[in-house]
Amino acid sequence: MTQPPNGFRAFVILWCGQFLSLIGSGLSGFALGVYVYQITGSATTLGLIFALAALPFLLASPFAGALVDRWGAGRALLLGNSGALLVMLTLAALLHTGAFAPWQMIVIVAALSMVSALTAPAFDAAVPLLVPKDRIGRANGMRLVALATSQGLGPVIAGFLLLAIGIDGIVLIDCVSFGCGILSLLFVTIPRVRPQDATTAVGLSTLLADFRAAWRYIAARRGLVALLVFMAALEFCAGFVDLLINPLVLAFASAGALGAVLSIGGAGMIAASVAMTVWNGPRRRIRALLGFSMLLAAATVLGSLRPSLPLVALAAVSFLGGLAVVIACNRAIWQTKVEPQLLGRAMALQGMVASVPQLIAFALAGWISGHVFLPLAGRQQVRAPLLPVLVGHGPDRGYALLLMTIGILLAVCVTAAWQYPRLRHLEDELPDVTTADLADSAST
Repeated sequence: MTQPPNGFRAFVILWCGQFLSLIGSGLSGFALGVYVYQITGSATTLGLIFALAALPFLLASPFAGALVDRWGAGRALLLGNSGALLVMLTLAALLHTGAFAPWQMIVIVAALSMVSALTAPAFDAAVPLLVPKDRIGRANGMRLVALATSQGLGPVIAGFLLLAIGIDGIVLIDCVSFGCGILSLLFVTIPRVRPQDATTAVGLSTLLADFRAAWRYIAARRGLVALLVFMAALEFCAGFVDLLINPLVLAFASAGALGAVLSIGGAGMIAASVAMTVWNGPRRRIRALLGFSMLLAAATVLGSLRPSLPLVALAAVSFLGGLAVVIACNRAIWQTKVEPQLLGRAMALQGMVASVPQLIAFALAGWISGHVFLPLAGRQQVRAPLLPVLVGHGPDRGYALLLMTIGILLAVCVTAAWQYPRLRHLEDELPDVTTADLADSAST
């Protein structure tokens, strides 16, 4: 009987399935947003639906991370992809029968958000179980290629497909993509880590206790806590950039120009991810993480200097390209420094740390720009005598002033992080973990 593939070959098979799944999700996510807006005509309703999607992810993450460590990464991925397939098949049936109502999207998006809370840490936990330590950087680069491609090409392809096959066809494509993800899992054996104890009961209190045990493990390692805090600060700043790039460009250019800027930025992220895949990433990951975080700060300031499309495009490609390196290095650090039996919970905690600051940034950015920075700079033209030197002339340059402030804040955070020895020397002070305690049985 043919043995299932293992090692990096198994990861490539798994990656192919998840890549197709991400492409399908990128298509359906954009298309459903357009579809709901078309039938409701309300941007507020659309924003509320997708904002509510973050709450189930946050609430489910502690339990999902504990389940990943109890079940094993393979089983968690299989159940997660199956759950997503069931949700999309339900949506397809609602659309086909004409029974779909906009409020149902809240339930659909919430269910997919909860599934993501399970599959995201499961994939992170699977990487060090399949990939040799010296190739983890390459594996994380491949993951970012998939993510950047789905986010960059998904909206473009979905726009054409909406006209060609409609929303029903796009949802069915997403169903097929989840099926491909499930199929890839059937051809891969993901080793299962021996649990720390023999407890088999799975209840909410037990799972929360598991999650608290993982937090105590991390809290005892100050370098990892500092990394969590720094990434929270970075995600907070990135949330402002993500939200304000649209009004910043639309204040002096067309929607088509904005699309071109975002596409160029996405291409930069794809290129950086491909480079990480070929290069296998930097050897000193903390230095690279902080160095490229400073690049993000510089790019944010650069894009706010003048109302110029080439300048903003250069800033976008620098920001998203640098962000790809930061994300890959951060993941690799956790995958090599956290014990395998705790990695699912640790990566779930990472997801929570990434989501909460972004939600806060989304909530604050509009209010701060509208009530503070836009009045300060002037709506139609910059009134203050010194501000044109910083952000140039033009309407709504308050957005640029706020972005420049965020860029400076991020630079201060990077400088402070570098000054903290526990973070700067994290890779030297914490030994790499091993996967020698893997069980012979597979989690799939």
